[in-house]
Amino acid sequence: MAKGLFDRLSAACGEDWRAYIDHDFVRQLGDGSLPEACFRHYLGQDYLFLIHFARAYALAAYKSQDLDDIRQAAAGLAAIIDVEMGLHVEFCASWGLSLSDMQALPEAEETMAYTRYVLEKGLSGDLLDLHVALAPCVLGYAEIGRNLSGMSAANPYSAWIEMYASDDYQEVAAGAADQLDRLFESRAGEGRWPELVKTFAQATRLEIAFWDMGMKAAAVSEPAK
Repeated sequence: MAKGLFDRLSAACGEDWRAYIDHDFVRQLGDGSLPEACFRHYLGQDYLFLIHFARAYALAAYKSQDLDDIRQAAAGLAAIIDVEMGLHVEFCASWGLSLSDMQALPEAEETMAYTRYVLEKGLSGDLLDLHVALAPCVLGYAEIGRNLSGMSAANPYSAWIEMYASDDYQEVAAGAADQLDRLFESRAGEGRWPELVKTFAQATRLEIAFWDMGMKAAAVSEPAK
């Protein structure tokens, strides 16, 4: 059976992909040893990331050339601003981060680099370029959720893990993978493959940098000796 575009891309970028989904941040989430300062810093920056993620779906609607793609982009945008943002704010409040706290946060360089890269790929390319740039986030979190699912309920990060391991999120990820295949079939061909690999690899490395950013918070929060 032929592999889908996402499977081909993640295999082509295997070293980067493994470094992303098996990052120290991810492994420490899974075993519950991640310092809380790291998780809080990540959550705050992830709120800022989601704002630009919503912008990316608005851009996807603009870049669409048929009604089905516009509907899918609109559904993704609505899911982020009407559902996911509310859940994220509620979840962050349980970790001591208020909405006003997160709105006042400066964007980390890693957040800025990643989100602007995704938007630039969408602006300069077509809908396929944009979705390939988004794929490491949408599909990577689904893979991480599956990998970490079933960890101890005593793990302080179990709610985050189960959110991405949930059937609802896995369905979202499966839909994103299907759309990649449809876009590749209708808008591309093997001639575009090398450039798509470059886009996917760069977005994956920016995901790695996002985890690195979270890990740095532990050192920043440690008291001076």
